[in-house]
Amino acid sequence: MPQSVDRALDLLDAVAEAPGPVTAKALARRLDCGLSTVYALLGALTDRGHLARTPAGYTLGYRLPSLHRAFQRQLRIDERVHEVLLRLRRASGADVFFSTYRDGEIAVVDGVTAPAGSAFSVGRDPDAHATAHGKALLAALPGAARRQYLAATGMAPRTTRTLTSPELLERELRQVRRTGIAVEQEEAASGMACVAVPVRTADGALTAVSAALPVADFARLRAPLTEALRRETAALR
Repeated sequence: MPQSVDRALDLLDAVAEAPGPVTAKALARRLDCGLSTVYALLGALTDRGHLARTPAGYTLGYRLPSLHRAFQRQLRIDERVHEVLLRLRRASGADVFFSTYRDGEIAVVDGVTAPAGSAFSVGRDPDAHATAHGKALLAALPGAARRQYLAATGMAPRTTRTLTSPELLERELRQVRRTGIAVEQEEAASGMACVAVPVRTADGALTAVSAALPVADFARLRAPLTEALRRETAALR
C-alpha cells in the first residue's frame, strides 16, 4: 500500500478513536508524521467528507454514515434486523448486536446500546473465541474453517477468564451446537456477560444476534433474555 494511503487511513482511525475533536498537531505527534504531511492528508479527507474541521479540531465527517449504510446494504442487513435489535433493547435493557462471518472474518455490523456506550462495539472482532456472538458463529463453521480462523487470529486472553485452549473451546462449541445458544461471562470484558443465538438466513449467510448485560443482572435475566433472542431471531431466518 502506498505510504500516503496508509497514513491517510491511520489519520482516519486516529480521529475515530479520539474522544472528541483532535488537532492536526496532536495527530502529527500520534502518527510520528510531519505536520505539513498531516495537513495535506487532512485536507484531502475533509474535502471528501470523511473528516470535518471544527474550531476545536478534526472529527469524523458526514460521509461516513452513508458508507456505513452502503456497507449494511451490501451485507443485506435490512430494516428488519435493526427493528429486532430495537425491540430486544427496549424489552430487556441489554446492549444488543448483529454479527456475521464473511470471507474468513467475524464482525459486529449493527448494534443498539445505552447512550453512554457499551463494553462492545460495531467493528471487526479479532477475539471471537472470547465473545458469545463469536462462539455462536465459530460453532456453526466447518471444522477446517474454524481452525483456520483461530490460527489466523490466535486466542489471546481478553480477561483472566478467557478460554485460550483450543481443546476447551472446541468442547464448549460442541455444547453450543447442541443447545443453539452461546454464553460468555467476563471472558471478553470484566463485569459483563453475553448470550448469543446463531441465525442462518434464507440466503445462507451465517449471522448471530447477541445481548450483553452486567454480570450482576445476567443470572436473573438470562432465561427470559435467551427466550426473547430465540423468538425475535425466528423472523430473520
